[in-house]
Amino acid sequence: MGMSSRTTPKVAVLMGGPSAEREVSLSSGRECAKALTGEGFQVIEVDAGPDLPARLADIQPDVVFNALHGRWGEDGCVQGLLEWLKIPYTHSGVLASALAMDKERTKQVYRAAGLPVADSLLACKAEVEARHVMQPPYVVKPYNEGSSVGVYIVQEAANGPPVLSEDMPEIVMVEQYVPGRELTTTVMGNRALTVTDIVTDGWYDYHAKYAAGGSYHVVPADIPQQIFDACMDYALRAHDALGCRGVSRTDFRWDEARGLDGLILLETNTQPGMTPTSLSPEQADKVGIGFGQLCRWMVEDASCNR
Repeated sequence: MGMSSRTTPKVAVLMGGPSAEREVSLSSGRECAKALTGEGFQVIEVDAGPDLPARLADIQPDVVFNALHGRWGEDGCVQGLLEWLKIPYTHSGVLASALAMDKERTKQVYRAAGLPVADSLLACKAEVEARHVMQPPYVVKPYNEGSSVGVYIVQEAANGPPVLSEDMPEIVMVEQYVPGRELTTTVMGNRALTVTDIVTDGWYDYHAKYAAGGSYHVVPADIPQQIFDACMDYALRAHDALGCRGVSRTDFRWDEARGLDGLILLETNTQPGMTPTSLSPEQADKVGIGFGQLCRWMVEDASCNR
């Protein structure tokens, strides 16, 4: 831990930023800042803008708590800046962050580690709108933004290809649709915590994920032990294969009709949501790790060269 001998370590909590997930990040940041203040740290909230290097040079924190979500904060960019400034920080390092944000390369890593994924391909937007580039049902999503921003499900009965919104990137991921339940498992250091079953009305999209009443969490998930154990094992293996550090969360789809063969990994989040009701803190709480304790552990786990 690169903290000075000062009695109360100074923690800069990075939040906000320019990504599509700015609002979610502000919620995470405020909650973590509050919790860390309660744990006795000296806390400074920083809304990450273009002046971030100057702000950090001015604050001279002992540790940066990264509560950013999405591009810039989750893709290796801010991690590289913190390495350059030699400030210890939480969560994953440059490489793991960049890898996990790129959904196609994440899949290549999963496959190499023997982890099950759905078939997918990258295609340009115009092509996806012109014809079915894959046999329906399939899902179309950006391959380097978090939080299911703009996810389209093309059903089996669909007549034509999807019409994508303006804010979808030029290159999108088209992925075979796997029916069934949405499961997720948090890894904290070298430990998988538990499994949550996310029950939603329809697709678990950006709005369902953050709007009240859009979904509820069953934790620990009421699923067969074999599936539960597989989620725990796969999440840990995904965390290690990608080279993640600190806390990560891996999301799954499980088609009950196919048993263990119906379980696939969707993605690994290197900056999971961090409000007390978010999936990862809720899982920690279920295994006896309170929110303040979780935030403290993350600060104590911080380092450079991650």
